[in-house]
Amino acid sequence: MNREILLSVRNLVKEFPIHGGLLGRKIGALQAVSDVSFDIYKGETLGLVGESGCGKSTLGRCILRLLDPTSGSVKFQGQELTTLGKTELRKLRRSMQIIFQDPFASLNPRMSVEEILGEPIDIHELAPSKEARKKRIFELMDLVGLRKESISRYPHEFSGGQRQRICIARALAVEPQFIVCDEPVSALDVSIQAQILNLLQDLQKELGLTYLFIAHDLKVVEHISTRVAVMYLGKVAEIASGEELYEKPMHPYTKALLSAIPIPDPTYKKDRILLKGDVPSPLNPPSGCYFHPRCPVVQGNCSKDIPQLVAVLGAVDHAVSCHYAKEGPH
Repeated sequence: MNREILLSVRNLVKEFPIHGGLLGRKIGALQAVSDVSFDIYKGETLGLVGESGCGKSTLGRCILRLLDPTSGSVKFQGQELTTLGKTELRKLRRSMQIIFQDPFASLNPRMSVEEILGEPIDIHELAPSKEARKKRIFELMDLVGLRKESISRYPHEFSGGQRQRICIARALAVEPQFIVCDEPVSALDVSIQAQILNLLQDLQKELGLTYLFIAHDLKVVEHISTRVAVMYLGKVAEIASGEELYEKPMHPYTKALLSAIPIPDPTYKKDRILLKGDVPSPLNPPSGCYFHPRCPVVQGNCSKDIPQLVAVLGAVDHAVSCHYAKEGPH
């Protein structure tokens, strides 16, 4: 795997202020992303998984500066993004794009495919003439497997899978290096999901793309990811290569998640790890390890000391945030 770091995230925090009272004063803060650090290597796919509300999408948006982080650092090719002004940020938008979860909500229903794909080309002045612009739009449609005759049609005239292909083509229009895929297949039928995943993999090989792939479906993430990071309540619990994480999970939360993956064999009996209680509120997270109220191996200092994400001895690219992490079956 290429070891060149394309994107580096350090101690990233995103808080949303909570206002209340007659004067609307700040009375608290919801910490959606809490002290997150990781690297993404050029040409890889880093899968980001976790339960709904754990901060995955917020993290993706903070990386792209669609949301401004509260604190921390995001560097793209060594350039700090959190301090960039609007002009510099717009120039960098060519290199970083996003594919949203809902392919219908993220497309303007009043714009044709030609207008949707032509807009980013116009904004970044990538076509010197109308002929070059149209040629580029045809190239994009061909890349994602859409017929050129569809150029004048509108989003409502396409199926969900075709709409997501339009969203992918729009992201590719500015020739980016890095794309945040924010649950890009969760709104699609299972039969269509595989087609979109295969398309994303083919495009990655053909164009040398790097992905941050956000999802809650562990089988989807296993299929597409080079490495996988598991999030819980705004923190990264574990990060490892896809093979290492699925075969040798170490964090109790990762083991519980993997034990919930259904197996298409009715004769195979699998031990489920059932977690007690519900996910705590990010408005009032637990002290110490955020996972300790639900952890099956909780011990004395778990409620007091915050575990750090540390490398696993003897493993390559495997780090876990747990005082008592042990390798074992899930």
